[in-house]
Amino acid sequence: MPTDAKTRQILPGQRPLADGSITGLSLHSSTNRGEGKWILRFVSPVTGKRRDFGLGAYPATSVALARRNGMEARNLIAKGGDPVEARRIAEIERHAIASDFSFRSAAIAVHEELRAGFRNPKHAAQWITTLETYVFPKIGNRRVSDLRASDFADALRQIWLTKPETASRVKQRCDAVMKWCAARDIVIASPLAVVDRLLPMQPSKRQRVEHHPALGWRELPDIYASLFAGTATTSARLLLEFVILTACRSGEARGMEWAEVDFQNAVWTIPATRMKTRVAHRIALSQRAVAILRIMSEQRDGSPLVFPSRKNTQLSDMTLTKVLRDAHVMSDTPGRMATVHGFRSTFRDWASENGYPRDVAERALAHTIKNAAEAAYHRTDLLEQRRVMMEAWAQWVGLGPTALAA
Repeated sequence: MPTDAKTRQILPGQRPLADGSITGLSLHSSTNRGEGKWILRFVSPVTGKRRDFGLGAYPATSVALARRNGMEARNLIAKGGDPVEARRIAEIERHAIASDFSFRSAAIAVHEELRAGFRNPKHAAQWITTLETYVFPKIGNRRVSDLRASDFADALRQIWLTKPETASRVKQRCDAVMKWCAARDIVIASPLAVVDRLLPMQPSKRQRVEHHPALGWRELPDIYASLFAGTATTSARLLLEFVILTACRSGEARGMEWAEVDFQNAVWTIPATRMKTRVAHRIALSQRAVAILRIMSEQRDGSPLVFPSRKNTQLSDMTLTKVLRDAHVMSDTPGRMATVHGFRSTFRDWASENGYPRDVAERALAHTIKNAAEAAYHRTDLLEQRRVMMEAWAQWVGLGPTALAA
């Protein structure tokens, strides 16, 4: 019975090393020392003739793998099958699939497999929609086996420089589709790795970063007063105020459920499935944030959502944007309206200007630690330190410098 030690020493011209555990399995030497080919010799139940079935080259195919493959082949033979014929039929079927499998069909299949892993239905829809918009019109009906790097380059060229972020995502999704095909032997490999060589250089990430227009932190108290003082407490306004007070992402608040709220400890825990970072995040709630939740609880009508629409669905992000637009809230970027997401930037500037540690502020925003070693050792979320900061933030935005000086 060959062992790893024996197979590594097999010499050119040496007699085959028979494997005693699998009948008919042996390692045949090659022209180089320590190399060979696994052969399973058997009598075909289909033809009645002796046949040789290749199980791979050694050392790429180890002793253990050769035995496992040999056992599978022997099981097929015991059932009246012929592994050589089975492999030939599988190859024919593979070529048949490849010859008629379009990029559109492959992309839809990949999307179905990935759907369960998306953070929310919106992201799942975006994945396939970008391909429908930018790729399918060009190559959607082409067979994946015929596609080359130049085909994908032609499809991406229209947005490569004008929409670099979108183009990069589309390229990644095309690559995922082609790698899926390669894993199923429909194509040899994905050609997307060399697409960049056929397209002009994109602007760097630093050059193309466009920050969300935000308010200056010193201007926020006056804007806050004009937005919320004396106005009707609609769900949209209360939600916008809550987003500002917690410095969270609007989608996290719009999808907020009562089960996530701990009134006793004034903590809102967002589950990992709803977080951008895929890590659960706790938010220390200020007194005003808790008061907003109390108001919403009085209006609760059975919906699990804290801020439901009239149809008990999530409010859209445009609902909050409309509140800002109706009030003509301008950012500190000339000529541009403030955005909901921009309030996170306002909070971050306020925290820095008022001496709060970087780590505390970053954790309040649920930003990940990019240094892997630091992240591995930093296991606390600094909740109580953040609680003090978030209460001071609420005091600032609600009452401004006058209250802090009192």
